[in-house]
Amino acid sequence: MVFTLNNVFFEYNKYALKDKSKVELDNLVKFLKENPEISGEISGHTDNIGDKARNRELSQQRANSVRDYLVSHGVDASRLVYKGYGDSKPAATNDTEEGRAKNRRIEFKILKLSKK
Repeated sequence: MVFTLNNVFFEYNKYALKDKSKVELDNLVKFLKENPEISGEISGHTDNIGDKARNRELSQQRANSVRDYLVSHGVDASRLVYKGYGDSKPAATNDTEEGRAKNRRIEFKILKLSKK
């Protein structure tokens, strides 16, 4: 199961979380604390504007920023992996600004349900 975190925001070409992202991330922290049997992958995605290698690096840095936030708020790091996919997995067309905006996203995918 994959959840797109719709309200996680970054400045253009930056990976530091904007303050208004904290509401969405706090909801994820709460969910993970209430469900300690869940581990997951945080995936970063970009649109196709710019250099592919830079986009992959930026998406990785953004996913890591989300992971760091979750860990700093009490989620066990061993439950989280993170990966940047750059523009390789678009959720929408890159032909419009609206589509590109949808492609600049963070997703959380449940990888494992373990018995705790």
